[in-house]
Amino acid sequence: MSHSDQQLQSVLETLVECRRVLNESNSRESAELLSIVILDVRMKLKGIDGADLKALCDEMLRSAGSEPQPPSKQTQDQPRRPLLRVVK
Repeated sequence: MSHSDQQLQSVLETLVECRRVLNESNSRESAELLSIVILDVRMKLKGIDGADLKALCDEMLRSAGSEPQPPSKQTQDQPRRPLLRVVK
């Protein structure tokens, strides 16, 4: 494990503990936001990029029987806005 991965792992452990404390103090919205950050850090540690996550989500939707609609020609030509953005 590289030094930067060790640092990320340490940050991840701290974030998980902070989320636990927020959940215990009934700060659900803050804990949910922190869950997004935790997911982002875990993805970096595992080398998973946004395209991989989208492919997984699309497959899960297909498996659940609610296949996403293909984008229209008009939306294909426009750059996509990120669905979620983590502000650092």
